[in-house]
Amino acid sequence: MTVKMTTGEKMMGKMMMGDQTKWLRALVGMGFVFAAMLCSPAAAADRAKPNIVFIFADDLTCQAVSAYGEQRRLLVTPNMDRIGREGMRFDRCLVTNSICGPSRATLLTGKYSHRNGFYNNSNSRFDGGQRTFPKLLQQAGYSTAIFGKWHLGSDPTGFDHWHILPGQGLYYNPPMIKNGVGVQHSGYTTDIITDLSIEWLKNRDKSKPFLLMSQHKGPHREWAPAVRHLGWDKDRKYPEPETLFDDFAGRSKAVRDHDMGLDRTFSELDAKLRPSPNMTEEQLQGWNAYYEPRNAAFRKAKLTGQELIRWRYNRYMHDYLACVKALDENVGRLLETLEQEGLAENTVVVCSSDQGFFLGEHGWFDKRWIFEESLRSPLLIRWPGVTKPGSVNNQIVSHLDFAETFLDIAGVPVPAEMQGRSLVPLCRGETPADWRKSLYYHYYEFPEPHRVRPHYGVITDRFKLVHYYKPDVNDWELLDRQKDPLEVKNYYSDPSYASTVKELHAELERQRQEVGETGDPPRAAHGDLLFEGEAAPEKGPEKGPGKRNEKRR
Repeated sequence: MTVKMTTGEKMMGKMMMGDQTKWLRALVGMGFVFAAMLCSPAAAADRAKPNIVFIFADDLTCQAVSAYGEQRRLLVTPNMDRIGREGMRFDRCLVTNSICGPSRATLLTGKYSHRNGFYNNSNSRFDGGQRTFPKLLQQAGYSTAIFGKWHLGSDPTGFDHWHILPGQGLYYNPPMIKNGVGVQHSGYTTDIITDLSIEWLKNRDKSKPFLLMSQHKGPHREWAPAVRHLGWDKDRKYPEPETLFDDFAGRSKAVRDHDMGLDRTFSELDAKLRPSPNMTEEQLQGWNAYYEPRNAAFRKAKLTGQELIRWRYNRYMHDYLACVKALDENVGRLLETLEQEGLAENTVVVCSSDQGFFLGEHGWFDKRWIFEESLRSPLLIRWPGVTKPGSVNNQIVSHLDFAETFLDIAGVPVPAEMQGRSLVPLCRGETPADWRKSLYYHYYEFPEPHRVRPHYGVITDRFKLVHYYKPDVNDWELLDRQKDPLEVKNYYSDPSYASTVKELHAELERQRQEVGETGDPPRAAHGDLLFEGEAAPEKGPEKGPGKRNEKRR
């Protein structure tokens, strides 16, 4: 076939043929300029700064994340599992103070509770004047935003945009605070937090790298499911933990005398014998359609003893795991948005929780204890091109390390005052020769809300040496996870462990010296109870933004 050319096309062809050398030179020159631009220090620095998405749940425990292969197989969490499958699963991520607010203060500052000043949920208020990793990232040119649960009393600092729940927050139709101004939302809180996160992600300042902290209320007590998930498990009878009926024989009074058991502490709100607060009529109608027939059958049965505990356990599992199910769905939505926006390859995704949680182990719910279910938090990190997909890390890491890790990812120097270590080498598959072999732990809050005695201890890969102190105990326990993975025995007075006890006492003292906590903590660290010999503090008027926050628990 012959193609006819117009006069204009013929003229253009001659021009191009005649100036071929000039055109080639121009193109080569442009290529060199473009390459030089790409290789310039400023351009290289911009490309070297990954975005960071931090998904942070409340009371999410490893037993409820299927990536951890928990024996009871309670729930499948495909979207959280995906982060681990495409990145790294950390199997020994341990907290330093297993309770919501203190854990959050630690991850922001990279400092222990006694250094950041936030000891408990009863009367602590976060000092926003401290250096935190969001502030340092913001100063380094990152856009920073936080959505969801804050739970630290004061207003967030270091964020270009913040949109938080006041205090503990509500599961349904929550009031929130947007950059200091109260706003009202409609819907289920886990969905709302993700909606806000996605909206910001799509409309952020796209000239900068970003830090997005998407922080959820779920699955915190009272574990109120979304209406769409009521009956999701088809009235399944859940496998029971081996220690559901733990009698604490041979254990410290501190372990026996608590107020967080399914046998003694489970309220009507926990059991859904009354509905979650703040629901609309439509939401309440769906809620009652599921719960009321089952509640009527429960009341008629008049259960007692172990049968009552079993009923509570199964109700608890339905509700708690439904909250996790909603969380996992929303993790999937956020991951999908990163792909749609073309951000997935240059974004580090971190998924974790403020601590672990008991799902019936030792007959408990809640956290606080140095025991494994409470101490250990899920941690999944996806870093394309850096972290090997499907890798697993067994080193002792901690929330104490999060701030340093985020700064290191962004190429920002880590302040000397921070007490953790960057996880970046571990993410690269490299373990420094001097990586920690033990971790210091200290829980302070007493007596409210669960009468868990203050205790501190040292944790190694195998052992935990624990000291329960004040107001009515002064006990030591030694736990051996290798011999007793259920942690139901105290080996402290066993003669065969004498040398181990001696070594761990020395390590505990070394740790206390290293972290700078050698004396007694201030009275305020423990909450509202006066210990023997202490005078009542003077009470002043409530001040500041913390006044609007409901009581934290």
